[in-house]
Amino acid sequence: MTADQPLVLLRSTHSTPVVFGAGAAIGVLGGMIGLGGAEFRLPLLIGLFGFAALSAVILNKAMSLVVVLVALPARLAAVPAGEVAAHWTVAVNLLAGSLLGAWAGATWAVRMRSSTLYKVLAALMVLMAAALLFTHISTVGTLALPLWAQVTCGVAAGFGIGAVAAIMGVAGGELLIPTIVLLFAVDIKTAGSLSLLVSLPTMLVAFTRYSRDGGFAVLGTHRRFTLVMIAGSVTGAVLGGLLLGVFPDLVLIPVLSVVLLISAVKLARHD
Repeated sequence: MTADQPLVLLRSTHSTPVVFGAGAAIGVLGGMIGLGGAEFRLPLLIGLFGFAALSAVILNKAMSLVVVLVALPARLAAVPAGEVAAHWTVAVNLLAGSLLGAWAGATWAVRMRSSTLYKVLAALMVLMAAALLFTHISTVGTLALPLWAQVTCGVAAGFGIGAVAAIMGVAGGELLIPTIVLLFAVDIKTAGSLSLLVSLPTMLVAFTRYSRDGGFAVLGTHRRFTLVMIAGSVTGAVLGGLLLGVFPDLVLIPVLSVVLLISAVKLARHD
């Protein structure tokens, strides 16, 4: 752990209702667009609750992992297991890159100066905003690539997504789903389930790498905060799922993308 990335909470402890409410709000947003909401949680952890960049990333990763574990059974119930299993080669192809990418991304994150990490996170939030718009508003086509090129692109894309997910502390579904549709011509519903199967081991690898540098200390120090926000996130995700379709994507997605861009600007200016 570098000296300028202290795993400390910079502001006073917030009350349980505030923490739970913040987690629930993020969960609702994620649930309404079919994602975990981790990209929205990260700027809150930094801006509202005052965590240093690396601490926020590790907390975000822990919460994302729990949300994926909760979402996975429900997602597999919605999509027949046989249909997901038929595309096991897609998951293996992406995992060949994403596991390495997660290790590399976590390594880079713990070695970055805090000021650099804030700027990197800001740039990646812009990427997430673009991916959000692309996935939900544009029509995702497919690339007719020969098998060797498809496998090569799958490994390369997996590495990039694994690295981004590790650095931001997110599951990476925003990037995985369009990649699966584009490269492997899988329907978007099945792609959502496959993305969770890729995300889970990828997040575990990033967790393992963070633990080598004492990264888990922030989880122990702020155990109550983490558990309360996880409870709020899961509750909000369920509510957001029930609200799915209430707000049209053509209105909701641009608004959320703007929120990400504003958060990115604030992170870029963070000292």
